[in-house]
Amino acid sequence: MEWWREGVFYQIYPRSFKDSNGDGIGDLNGIKEKLDYFEYLGIDAIWICPFFKSPMVDFGYDISDYTSVDPIFGNIEDFKSLIDQAHKRNIKIIIDQVYNHTSDKHPWFVESRKSRDNPKADWYIWRDPKPNGELPNNWVSLFSGSGEESVWTWDENRKQYYLHLFAKEQPDLNWRNEEVRKAIYDSMKFWLDMGVDGFRFDAASHFYKALDINAKKGPQIKKSLFQSSRDEYYWDPFTARPETLMEVENIVKFMNKYDNRASVGEISSDMGLCLYLLFTIQGRFNIAFNIDFLEKLSMNAKNIRSLVETLDTFFGNRAWPSYVTGNHDNRRILTRMIEGLNVNYEDKKRISKLFATLLLTLRGTPFIYYGEELGMEDTYIPKDRVMDPWGKALWPKPGRDPARTPMQWDSSKYGGFSEVEPWLPVNENKSLVNVEDEMKDKNSVLNFYKKLIFERKNHDSLRIGTFEIIDLDDRILSYKRNGEKPVVVIMNFSSESVKINWNGGKVILDNYGNAELPYLRPFEALLIEI
Repeated sequence: MEWWREGVFYQIYPRSFKDSNGDGIGDLNGIKEKLDYFEYLGIDAIWICPFFKSPMVDFGYDISDYTSVDPIFGNIEDFKSLIDQAHKRNIKIIIDQVYNHTSDKHPWFVESRKSRDNPKADWYIWRDPKPNGELPNNWVSLFSGSGEESVWTWDENRKQYYLHLFAKEQPDLNWRNEEVRKAIYDSMKFWLDMGVDGFRFDAASHFYKALDINAKKGPQIKKSLFQSSRDEYYWDPFTARPETLMEVENIVKFMNKYDNRASVGEISSDMGLCLYLLFTIQGRFNIAFNIDFLEKLSMNAKNIRSLVETLDTFFGNRAWPSYVTGNHDNRRILTRMIEGLNVNYEDKKRISKLFATLLLTLRGTPFIYYGEELGMEDTYIPKDRVMDPWGKALWPKPGRDPARTPMQWDSSKYGGFSEVEPWLPVNENKSLVNVEDEMKDKNSVLNFYKKLIFERKNHDSLRIGTFEIIDLDDRILSYKRNGEKPVVVIMNFSSESVKINWNGGKVILDNYGNAELPYLRPFEALLIEI
């Protein structure tokens, strides 16, 4: 069985994980310093968001050199040491690869914008204005604050527009150019040769664009990523083109020259599950990062049942599902789930454990976003501390900063993250929610995650077993994971006690610590070995 099917992944946003050199920004040596923590928790693989050289307009997702480390994070030797130390602990390292676009400061783009006959002139997507002087088409950038900013930015030197799906400082690469593709594969080889265990491919469903991009009119989109639901802001000419799917097959063939490497695609469009399947059927990505599941979660057992039952049935034996409850682009799971509820601190802990149970017991690969295992919440960011370009564009609505605040290692002034004021504020709840104190508390969220991961490793049914819904009550989500040691998972997503018709089996984990079946208390989650 492939390790990426059975493993538990942990996402690190490196700016916010651990500062080792006292500049208020997390770095590679900070991650290395905390490798024992991942051993304690039982993590199999770490996914690290971009740490490459970058002007940091989009905090690393605007890359100016694919094969060098930005000095704020350290250097190549630091990364090699991180890989070495992680591998000694049997922890795998996955890194982001951002190949839809580069920074506008990347040497490739600097050359491309010099002239129309430059050797790299065709490395990006350039278009003339329409004969009447208008933009090439009416598509709107996903990073649009007002919902009206175009994907086209004028370059006075070339007297042409260049395409950028995201910020204007992130011009899109032209994947149809053979030299571009070679440069990208050379970049992958650089990191694979160094020993990374796989890649998470950012915006992977957008690599190829329509050939007749000037002729296509496109929908009259007036909303951007943070102003609309998924089915309103994506458009066919940029999503899951056949050329992209074929290129993914080439990428996977290339990666398969190396042993035991994992490929994870960030796939997003209005096609939802259909697109995830297209990108993960045999010969394509091992896993598709399941953003639909993340965005559609709610405190409603019927809705969650519909999500997971549909996904499990849809994927079947054709591909392998994945699950994620949080990431660097979304509000934290606990913040989203307690919205509108009258809950106390103990309720928050139970709700964190409830969604941990869901994440770690479904059939598929789970991704934990840093701090979820503590019960971290969104942090209020005052206007003068907003760093995120989306956050600045959307103010006073929150952008992505609230979910990117420093990891809370202890209850000290800066949460044990740094000895100086961090790049973003630390949440005030660090006095209650932090690694040091939760390690000592057997009933903490952290230790519940640890126990869950242990049970997952101890039961083949929870890792690779089949999935079977059990009908108990509309307020309850319950399912059986079949295998050598079958496990039944029962979760109450309501704030009420519910009596269920259940007898038999041994409770091996309960987020209250003392199951009282046949009653299920508010937000209770338990595992029963049968």
